[in-house]
Amino acid sequence: MSPKLISMVLIVLLSGVFFPKNKNEEIAIKQIIQSAYVDGIQNNGNLEDFEEGFHSGFNFLEVHSDMLIKNSIYNWIKSIKDRKLKTPESFVGDKRVTCKYLLIDITGNSAMAKIQLFRDQKLLFTDYLQLYKFEEVWKIVSKIYYRH
Repeated sequence: MSPKLISMVLIVLLSGVFFPKNKNEEIAIKQIIQSAYVDGIQNNGNLEDFEEGFHSGFNFLEVHSDMLIKNSIYNWIKSIKDRKLKTPESFVGDKRVTCKYLLIDITGNSAMAKIQLFRDQKLLFTDYLQLYKFEEVWKIVSKIYYRH
């Protein structure tokens, strides 16, 4: 086998390692997290974006005094709407939450995103969001988090 052919075979084999096949899916996941979760919820943005990015079966899991609490999307929507009544404008400037994507792991139509949320460069939360792809659209289906 010629050195040129060996090089080409190696490039093809290694391209899956260095150039992820799921790059477009990763971009789509980041976009839905940004619009629905970071801007829609954390930055007091558009509720329609929030509802578009979360599945109706979404559950939010949290721990209080060693008890696991499961909150449905309906309870979360109510608390977000109550907050928007008190503060209807979106957050800007140093009140705006920013997101750092630490990991997006995709297998088929399922994915997990590990993100960190910051306000005024202060780390607030590390979140683990689980997503499924439904009819070509990614939806957030559950969340756990750590408050820093």
